Amino acid sequence: MRFIDEAIVTVKAGDGGNGIVSFRREKYVPRGGPDGGDGGRGGDVYVIADDNTNTLVDYRYTRRYDAKRGENGHSKNCSGKGSEDIFLSVPIGTTIIDTETNEVLGDLTELGQTLLIAKGGDGGLGNTHFKSSTNQAPRKCTPGFEGELKCLKFELKVVADVGLIGLPNAGKSTFIRQVSAAKPKVANYPFTTLVPNLGVVDIGKHRSFVMADIPGLIEGASEGAGLGIRFLKHVARTRRLLHIVDVKPIDGTDPVENARVILNELEKFSPELAQLPQILILNKIDQIPDEAELNEVCTHIVAELGWTGAVFRTSTLNGDGVDPVKYHLMNEIELERERELEDPIFADAQKERFERLEAEVRRNIEVQREAYRAAKRAARERGVIDDDDDDDDYDVQVEYVN
Repeated sequence: MRFIDEAIVTVKAGDGGNGIVSFRREKYVPRGGPDGGDGGRGGDVYVIADDNTNTLVDYRYTRRYDAKRGENGHSKNCSGKGSEDIFLSVPIGTTIIDTETNEVLGDLTELGQTLLIAKGGDGGLGNTHFKSSTNQAPRKCTPGFEGELKCLKFELKVVADVGLIGLPNAGKSTFIRQVSAAKPKVANYPFTTLVPNLGVVDIGKHRSFVMADIPGLIEGASEGAGLGIRFLKHVARTRRLLHIVDVKPIDGTDPVENARVILNELEKFSPELAQLPQILILNKIDQIPDEAELNEVCTHIVAELGWTGAVFRTSTLNGDGVDPVKYHLMNEIELERERELEDPIFADAQKERFERLEAEVRRNIEVQREAYRAAKRAARERGVIDDDDDDDDYDVQVEYVN
């Protein structure tokens, strides 16, 4: 499906209705006095997390949303009708940012979570409010208050517990096909995966987690080379990174150097992201049928990297070694979730870490985006691209399979 991970929209809450000046005029009721009603309240603007949408594409083309104003007051002390609130549906995982202050207004990570983004104006007062013993026929009322006007950035990051990282053609797409119902394209050439893919890994009854297959990184990705820089922000919410290394690359490159490329690019792009817990997957072990040689190669890779975390050997082609990885990940994630529920201090520390991570990733993505815009402006000036070409053409596609 078509997916856009960022959109800028303008929202305007409804203005309040005006109060009115009115006097009671009925037969046999002399000097009935003021009876002007208040204005109605303007509608608020909310965003709500909805699992029926996985894209911000609607906000790519409709960029302004206005709530209606409240009705003016009526005579006989009748207030005007308040306007209905409007709700903008966004995918789960959307962050709302005020573009003027760069303040994060909210982060919608749960189904049905709602956030007020623009408050409607209160209605004005009718002349009834201004009567007194010295002013029994006031001819004063007040207008309604204006609703809030905001320019907001909707930023979507896929909500996944585990992110797959690695060089192109390391076997990430085949891995996610083995453990979930996701069916990304698989072929024997680099950059087969051009877009993120999500899959739900089902371990058993009430035990599951979400895995994200991110397009492969290459050396220089932190400076904008390749595709990875555009999608690294989608692993900012993950609890674990699954680093997949091809033990016998078809191009004859060194697996150790390939792994170091990924580690270096993560560190350059986001030191906070590089600190996420990582699990090393030595993949394509079927390419080395001799067990002694395989042990030697795997031991060498782990030793050269100085890897101290968990290490697994897999063949995603035939599924060997995949199940232990699934159960290990599930156990780790469940333990972390339980600790967050039981230990408020740990939960707060986790929240702060993810906030720092998201802020760092957002900042670095914006740096790359500005470089992209500058390059397109320069190309436009040279006549290489059309004048109407969009500076923010960051459209991608995502497949999400439950």
